[in-house]
Amino acid sequence: MSFTVVIPARMASTRLPRKPLADLAGKPMVVRVAERAAQSGAARVVVATDHQEIVDACAAHGVEAMLTREDHASGTDRLAEVAGRLGLPADAVVVNVQGDEPLIEPALIDRLAGALVSSQLPMATMAHPIDSAADFFNPNVVKVVLDQDGLAAYFSRAPIPYARDAFAERTDTLPAGLPALRHIGMYAYQAGFLSVYATLSPSPLETFEALEQLRVLWHGHRIAVVTVDEAPAAGVDTPADLERVRAILTN
Repeated sequence: MSFTVVIPARMASTRLPRKPLADLAGKPMVVRVAERAAQSGAARVVVATDHQEIVDACAAHGVEAMLTREDHASGTDRLAEVAGRLGLPADAVVVNVQGDEPLIEPALIDRLAGALVSSQLPMATMAHPIDSAADFFNPNVVKVVLDQDGLAAYFSRAPIPYARDAFAERTDTLPAGLPALRHIGMYAYQAGFLSVYATLSPSPLETFEALEQLRVLWHGHRIAVVTVDEAPAAGVDTPADLERVRAILTN
């Protein structure tokens, strides 16, 4: 199975300015991510960015990077541009690895790419079980509910599925057997679907939830979901996250 990893990397970041270039034990974060992705079975790893400085930093470390348009509304739109410019065939597999995941496990990338192929669907993503009531009720933790075929029925920041009777008694613990899943923000696409996605109009659901994957469901497309046992290593969103990853890489 052959697949391409594309890593969107925007210079602008509200909570952590210049995040892709943040130093992690002597290398920019986006380079660390690309190196992890290269340890997967990917045939090619490309950083897709809106800033020449990121292209230059990647080049200095032997990482392929492509300068894309600055006006993309989402990372998926940026992927669509890259897939088109690379001339990928419609059935080619493209895995979107976020540029702030320097500790991503290469095996997860492989597994997601394989799941897309076996599902014969245009898009796939990942999830893991939630075992904490605090996480379940946290709106920053995105939940996904699956149908009987393991496909995404809905993504939400709300606590879903909601155990009405159990939570009427207490909300500090989760009832046994509740199929609570946390969405992992990594995606695989058929390259041809990326060009379709770029034409889809935003949905009211994604506007309220601030979750762009809801656009896919809104327009009637299906998303396969791979469930893994444990959460992957946390990404970098804040200065505290940055220091945590620096300590891990240094030690």
